[in-house]
Parts: sequence; C-alpha cells; structure tokens
Amino acid sequence: MLISRYSKPEFDPYGDNVPVETDAWWPAPTAVAPLACTVSLPGSKSLTNRELVLSALADAPSLLRSPLHSRDSDLMVDALRQMGTTIEAVPGDGAFGNDLRITPTDELLGSTTVDCGLAGTVMRFVPPLAALALGPTTFDGDPGARLRPMSTMITALRDLGADINDDGRSALPFTVHGRGAVTGGEVTIDAGASSQFVSGLLLAASRFDQGLHLRHSGERLPSLPHIEMTIATLANRGITVASPTVGEWIVEPGIIRGAEIDIEPDLSNAAPFLAAALVTGGSVTISGWPSHTTQVGAHLQELLSLFGATVDLNGDHLTVTAGNGIRGVELDLGAGGELAPALVALAALADSPSTITGIGHLRHHESNRLEALATEINRLGGNVTELPDGLHIEPRPLTGGEWRSYDDHRMATAGALIGLAVPGVLVENIATTAKTLPQFPELWNAMLPEAQL
Repeated sequence: MLISRYSKPEFDPYGDNVPVETDAWWPAPTAVAPLACTVSLPGSKSLTNRELVLSALADAPSLLRSPLHSRDSDLMVDALRQMGTTIEAVPGDGAFGNDLRITPTDELLGSTTVDCGLAGTVMRFVPPLAALALGPTTFDGDPGARLRPMSTMITALRDLGADINDDGRSALPFTVHGRGAVTGGEVTIDAGASSQFVSGLLLAASRFDQGLHLRHSGERLPSLPHIEMTIATLANRGITVASPTVGEWIVEPGIIRGAEIDIEPDLSNAAPFLAAALVTGGSVTISGWPSHTTQVGAHLQELLSLFGATVDLNGDHLTVTAGNGIRGVELDLGAGGELAPALVALAALADSPSTITGIGHLRHHESNRLEALATEINRLGGNVTELPDGLHIEPRPLTGGEWRSYDDHRMATAGALIGLAVPGVLVENIATTAKTLPQFPELWNAMLPEAQL
C-alpha cells in the first residue's frame, strides 16, 4: 500500500497498517552477502516542488506525471491549495502514486497559515507567492525549522516591495502581508546559506511588475546545480533567465505556461542505495536514470568512481559495482552538499582517510549535519573531525549502537548505510525518511533478501 499523507508524525513508512512510533529504534539490516539488485525510486523532490510552484503561477492547467508523494511534497501541495490553487490526484502510470493535475487560481489568496514542516523548498519558495497573493499568510513549521536561515528571503522580499512582519526574528514564524502584486526590480542577496533563496526568487520573478535583477554578493554560492535546475524548469515553461555574469540573474516579466511534465526519479535519494554496492562488495542498479539532468545526484557517477567503484550507464539503468575495497577521497562537495551524509558514511568505512569540504552550509540544513555526522560516527567508534567547511574522516573499526537521526532524513539513511557493514546499528526514527522517500525502509529491506538483523 502506498501512503498518500505524511504530515502527521504517526505515518507508516513500511506500507502496511501497523502504526510506527516516531521515536522507535530501527534495527538496520546487515548485509551477509554482496548485493546484486535493481532499485526503482520515486520522483525527485526538488523537481516536484519546483513544478508545483510553477504550475500554481501558470496561465493554464498542468499535469505532473510520476511526482513525488512525501511529506515535503504534501506540505507544498497543502500550501498551494490554501492559497487557492486546485490540485487533484489523477490516475497515472507511476509505481509510487497518482499523477497530479494543477489548475491555477485567477488570484492567489492569503488569509491562511502555511505549515513548512522542515521543508526548505516550502519555507523559501512559497513566501514570494504569498507576496503576490491578497491577504496575510503566516509561515511556521517544525521546531527545527525555526532554526533554519530565512533572513535572506525576508530581506530580499522587503527590498522588492513586500510587507513582512517577523517581529525582528529574521526566521520562522513570520507573516507576509500580500497586496496582490510585488514591485520587483533590482536586489542583492548573500545566498551562501542556501541556493534555495535564489531559486525561490527566480521561480516567481516573472510575475513581479518589474521582473527581477538578482545579484549574489557572498564569497561562496553552494549547490549551483539546484539553481541550474530552476532555470531549466522556467525555460521549459517559456521564461528565460539571463545570467550575464556568475552570481547574476535577470528575469523579465512574462507568462508562465501550463505544461505536462514527467518527473525524474530522485537521484539524490539514490546515493545510499548506490553506495551500498561499495559497502557490500556487490552491485546495485538504479532504473529510470535520465540521460540528461540538472539533478545534483547525477554527480554520483563521478563521485562513487573516486571511492573505487565502477560506474556504468546502460540506457536508463545506472549500475555501480564495487572495486577492491573503498578508497578514501579528497572532495570539494560544494555543488552537491545533499550527497554528503551518504558519502561521509562511505568514507567512514573506507581503507584510508578522507577530507570532504565545501559543505559548511550543511550546518543549517534539517540538522547541523556536520556536527551530527561527526557525533554519530564517533559514537560508534569512528574518528571524524569537524573543519570550518567540512569534515575529515579517519576510518576506524566501528561497533553497533544507537544512531540518532535528528529528525533528518539523510542522517537516517546514512545510519542505514553504515548498518550494512556494522551489525547492531539502531537508527532512531527511520520514519523521518518520509520527508522525501516514504518507501525507504521497504526499498532498503527489499534490496537485501539476505540480511542479518
């Protein structure tokens, strides 16, 4: 059974009717033989939520085929529905749930409250829409969401003509008092904490009266592929984003077209599954791999080869096969920070030390991922040291024990990956993977027909 709702904490990630306690400890299965399997994954969260926003701003209905159905995408659907967008589930050919038909409203409406959960895409993509709406829209979320950086978006929208009340917090909760229009024009931001600030502004920019001329002023801009993804989704709907220089974007006022969109599988969620091939000395294939994509997960082809794997793309099947052990690496992962938890877990099981940098911004994700990864690997006997912009990993023999997830889906999957090689790892709240991959436990177990619990 596929689950359609994940906004409540007592969801069932295993796909049956047994309630799952969110504070339960999940015994990570340990591989007793090299893997040899093929895994199909649900749609990309990044693409699904971008296309939902564009569909709500479009001039005609849109159809999203094989979209992701997860907590993050459900929160986005709820937010857009509350602002007047009609979103209907319709039968489709996808293996992980219905397609979505989105009919935009003639005028976005506020006078509502948006629950952001822990979804960065909701808290950073929807406020520009709220500024275009009529009436106040209050944004709040899980306790951890109130710690995530939001000052860049709040300040930028104010500079573009929006009225926002945050009581001086520069964080959730805050209220956008929509006036039905945003002046737009020129604005400069420091998006060093998250590329989502750039994407959130670009997605709505063509609806601003004067469009948008956006500049990034910081020294470092993480996750550039996510901005490229945003630009590509806009181009597919008739909106051109000019970029005269690195860190500068110009969007003229224009009409966003309705469209029929096929959502690619989530390649970032493929990271722990593909890394499992190296951990077990086997082979894992992901089906439905796109030949051309803007997803960050596409970098796994190169990255896993650095760890010693053989990577082969045959049609739409990407296969990772283990080599002779796991090599340590020296990586700047600034372009693909969301892959870091799986790769750091892999490095903790390697034959030699690794240093992974370019990921200082991960301190402000669903958890402080640098501190969390170092703490949990060291709790199992590892030796991970935090750096100003990353982590240094000295592999040591690990032992079983508790692995805390910090309500962070990628921390949970990193613990599962280590558990393949280390008996007795207990992952806290595996249900948190429903943020972007509700079927993770059942897909993980199905990958391991022979497992030792």
